[in-house]
Order: sequence, then structure tokens, then C-alpha cells
Amino acid sequence: MADNADKPTVAQEFIIQGVTSDGRTFRPSDWAERLCGVMSCFGGEGRRAQDAHLRYSPYVRPTLLEGIKSVVVSEELRKIEPLAYHFVLNFAKDNDLRLVNACLLPDPDTRK
Repeated sequence: MADNADKPTVAQEFIIQGVTSDGRTFRPSDWAERLCGVMSCFGGEGRRAQDAHLRYSPYVRPTLLEGIKSVVVSEELRKIEPLAYHFVLNFAKDNDLRLVNACLLPDPDTRK
């Protein structure tokens, strides 16, 4: 049986940073919250549509990365709703925003 330790890890998330390819800060300043608000209805199993306005989707969530407003997008969104995934990806490309591939890291309290 082959060992999977030598297998490269595939990114499970990508991050859209609010900075353009020429280094300008993307505007408006609340773009990340707006984008995540639009995507809040994609909450996965057990979430009711009428509760979507109360929290962000676990698949598209705002964050701050290197002091820059950003949005973390899970590859799981592609599986549950491909059109929504492509909408978010095209938003980044159309606005010339920086895309960073990332992989999921365990929560600090679950590491040994």
C-alpha cells in the first residue's frame, strides 16, 4: 500500500485579497462583507434560507489577511453550487483582485 505522505496537498480554499494587480486597494471598503452577504444563502445542510441574513456562509467568509480585507472561498462551494463558485471567482478576475491558493489548517486548539 502506497504512503500518501509524498502526495502533494491540493488547495482546499482560495483567498481573494482586496488589492489589485497594480497594488491599489479595492473599493468600496466594505466589498468583502458585501460579497459574503450575497453568498450567505449558500450555507450548507441544516441551514434555513430565512436565516441566511444572520450569518455568513461557511463557504465564503470575510477575513483580514496581511492587513488587507479578503474573502476566503472554500472549494466545497464548487461541489454544492458551481454557478455561485464561478460567480465569486469571476468577481475576483473581473476586478483584477489578487487570488491566493490556500489549504485548510486545523484549528489551533485541535493541534497536538
